[in-house]
Amino acid sequence: MAGANAAGDPFEALGDANRREILRLLSGGDRPVQEIAQAMTISRPAVSRHLRLLKDAGLVAEQARGTRRIYHLQEEGMHAIAAYLEGIWGEAAGRFRLLAENTGRTENTGRATNTGQAGEP
Repeated sequence: MAGANAAGDPFEALGDANRREILRLLSGGDRPVQEIAQAMTISRPAVSRHLRLLKDAGLVAEQARGTRRIYHLQEEGMHAIAAYLEGIWGEAAGRFRLLAENTGRTENTGRATNTGQAGEP
């Protein structure tokens, strides 16, 4: 498992399909390690290693309940990823939406845009 680089970096942590599956499972609610492991095709020790990396990256948190560890999504970590992506793609998405809306209008009206040739409106 190439996980040593994932510690502390949420994007490195998201680079592994097993960790993404764990996040998907936790999106449905809090779960103990054993329940997560039962839903996965990897061993329980492997699940524990993935959970540790996700925890180090700030994407999940754990809570002790007796002898069990219950994991849940760490809201702050998930919001940080969403904010980062929104910062990068938000403006570009807005420009794309504007382009798509204007292109659609031109095609729907059947009118060509001004090409700058003499004699055209």
